[in-house]
Amino acid sequence: MKKGIHPENYRPVVFKDMSNDDVFITRSTINAKETIEIDGVTYPLVKIEISNTSHPFYTGKSKLVDTAGRVDKFMSRYGNRNKK
Repeated sequence: MKKGIHPENYRPVVFKDMSNDDVFITRSTINAKETIEIDGVTYPLVKIEISNTSHPFYTGKSKLVDTAGRVDKFMSRYGNRNKK
């Protein structure tokens, strides 16, 4: 394995799924602007929109995730085409 190509700054980081407020701690080198305190320890916080606890493939539930109004925009353009 080549030396000097892997990052050295691995540390515990909290990832928070914003769709269901699930949090998990893992080691990462990602830069985070926010922090969160869990069990008296402060960790860097990274907010994500979807994770394995909210993704339909892993949960088996069909759930619509629309963060930018894309579905409403589509329905306003194409939703009433078949109705005459």
